[in-house]
Amino acid sequence: MLTTGLILILASLGLAQGIFLSIYLLTLKNGDRKSHLFLALFLLGLTIRIGKSVLNYYITLENWQNNIGISGILFASPSLLFYGKTLFTKNREFYIKDYIHYLPFVLFLFLIPFVPRNGHFESFWNYGIVVFHLLFYLILSWSYLRKNKNNTSKSVVVWYRNLLIGATLIWIHYVGNLFDFKMYYIRGPIFYSLLIYAFSYLFLNRHKFTLQKYNSSNLDKKNSIKLFNRIKVLFDTDQIYLDTHVTLDVVSKRLDVKPREISQAINENTEQNFYEFVNQYRIENAELLLKHPDYKNAKIATIAYDSGFGNVTSFNLAFKKKTGLTPSAYKKV
Repeated sequence: MLTTGLILILASLGLAQGIFLSIYLLTLKNGDRKSHLFLALFLLGLTIRIGKSVLNYYITLENWQNNIGISGILFASPSLLFYGKTLFTKNREFYIKDYIHYLPFVLFLFLIPFVPRNGHFESFWNYGIVVFHLLFYLILSWSYLRKNKNNTSKSVVVWYRNLLIGATLIWIHYVGNLFDFKMYYIRGPIFYSLLIYAFSYLFLNRHKFTLQKYNSSNLDKKNSIKLFNRIKVLFDTDQIYLDTHVTLDVVSKRLDVKPREISQAINENTEQNFYEFVNQYRIENAELLLKHPDYKNAKIATIAYDSGFGNVTSFNLAFKKKTGLTPSAYKKV
């Protein structure tokens, strides 16, 4: 009884979190609204599908209630593919022909009273169609990712890939459910609960909603790489990072490029913001100085200033974060 109650609580919390994320995305005004919409539909569809499993595990649902739950997959699946298309193609337009992908969901809703849910072969067959519907869109989504992974930033590729991995694992659970109801039935909701909290961490703590903050930019992937190479030349050759007053505006004036494009090029090619990028160069310089014979008796403050840091405190914090050691400890190694 205690185990059953814990399973119910865990699954219910996951479902509540899924609904929260869906609503959050639907009401989010920043970024690409279409992208948020398709991600919200994907999460909502899974939540409805998993919610049906949780309810049906504890109470007996009517046939039409079961079928509504299953229908969630029919609009979650194409939404996953469309979400990928909005991530990889800026200002992606969708036309009436695109929304034909949602036709199976609409038809299923109209046919709900006639879809069998009696546990016989017909019921098994209809359930299987829905499961393989998700498989079909998973294949399309993985294929789309493979073909377009070089057209956008690494952070977007990694994020969409992780989302596909999660969806694929859920699909595997439901294949098990298709062939062995007793063993797999409640595992799906439990796994989904863990997965949705992982999504929440990525969304809220790592700011994955900002993946498309450069969506309105005219700087495409190819030109982003070119600009980043120019930035690296400026840092590698001119060592601009040694200037304690270097800012995004300073770099943008040197390269005659908008600050936003400088920020975008660094973010897309290193997954760092401007100051993280600058500090990386400064710390690498400090590592060399700490081992250099000419700085054998130099104070830590001297090395900090000579590496471009404005004060010793920020130097110590940044250095330990990157190397795991304080500058003094690193010098002794």
